Amino acid sequence: MVILMLGAQGTGKGTVAGLLSENLGWPQISTGDIFRKNIKEGTPLGIEVNQYISKGDLVPDEITVPMVVDRLNEPDAKEGAILDGFPRNLAQAEKLEEILKEKGKQVDLVINLTSPKEEIITRILNRRVCSNQACKATYNVTMHPPKKEGICDKCGAELVQRGDDSDQVAIQNRLDIYDEKTLPLVEFYSKKGVLRTEEISEKNGRLGKDVVEDILKEIKKF
Repeated sequence: MVILMLGAQGTGKGTVAGLLSENLGWPQISTGDIFRKNIKEGTPLGIEVNQYISKGDLVPDEITVPMVVDRLNEPDAKEGAILDGFPRNLAQAEKLEEILKEKGKQVDLVINLTSPKEEIITRILNRRVCSNQACKATYNVTMHPPKKEGICDKCGAELVQRGDDSDQVAIQNRLDIYDEKTLPLVEFYSKKGVLRTEEISEKNGRLGKDVVEDILKEIKKF
């Protein structure tokens, strides 16, 4: 089973995908995590993608698509996978369909997360992530702070702020790019009958864990 996570940055995609991964035992495949790991390690891929990410731009398809294909071919993705951050435009979505068809698979469920824009910006500015790539826990210094400031509750590693999370201009640029290039995917998958839209907002009191509970019930129907 293949699940896709849609939604602008800061809507909770990573949190929801992580909880689903824990419950289902399927890998959470995040293009962002793969990119950041390579940037930190200074690999050729990391140096190349950092030229785009540091400006809040999308990494070109000719870099992203082959990387995702390689990850889907790994043994732990055989039974199921949760794609977090891919596809981000219609060209990627169409290419993904081709890839999955060759494997005898398809996109079974698309979870589209939404949030008020002002909440998104605040969340991103206050977001901190575990520096341990094997953990990748996410916190919010105001809404969901760690028990000990700057330290991950789960593994004890240092919490850091992503470089692209500290610049409000870059954040707004990413949101504008999402509206332009990624939002059309909502219509694309809606027409295929696999889209489920959920709003995560402090105003309505619906958090990521609430969404996960409902999604797990939905998955049981397959």
